[in-house]
Amino acid sequence: MHRFAFCMTLILTLFAPRGDAAAQSMQCAPRAQLLDQLGKVGQQRRALGLAGQAVMELYTANRSSRWTITVTMPDGKMCLLAHGNSFEALDEIFPAQGVRS
Repeated sequence: MHRFAFCMTLILTLFAPRGDAAAQSMQCAPRAQLLDQLGKVGQQRRALGLAGQAVMELYTANRSSRWTITVTMPDGKMCLLAHGNSFEALDEIFPAQGVRS
């Protein structure tokens, strides 16, 4: 799971919001409000990482394959970056592009 968190952090660093304009285009709310909503659908934090000055977090539900990726800004505002179904935690290393296993 640590490798997954590292990979997600690396990917999200490339797409991390760069300011207020980016945050306004995403669904954002006070952190406590979104955490309450995630809790109501049974999602719990499974991984986190830094994405610039923001904190990226991955939430998943134990009883379903639902997942959500959030970004919390330095001002405490939390934004929904992505969500979906069919989450599966993997503990494998993907080969670098051009490397055959």
